[in-house]
Amino acid sequence: MAQKLAAVVIAGACLVIAACNTVRGAAQDVQSVANCTENTMNRGTCK
Repeated sequence: MAQKLAAVVIAGACLVIAACNTVRGAAQDVQSVANCTENTMNRGTCK
């Protein structure tokens, strides 16, 4: 019983960590688009 509980807790922790990384990556993508848009508006270029 304790082993099953530990396995569920570890699996849940892995899912939380993976979700956190996904959200962080999405936030970086949005920031990149915002920077590109701002640069273009100021006659700069997107990289």
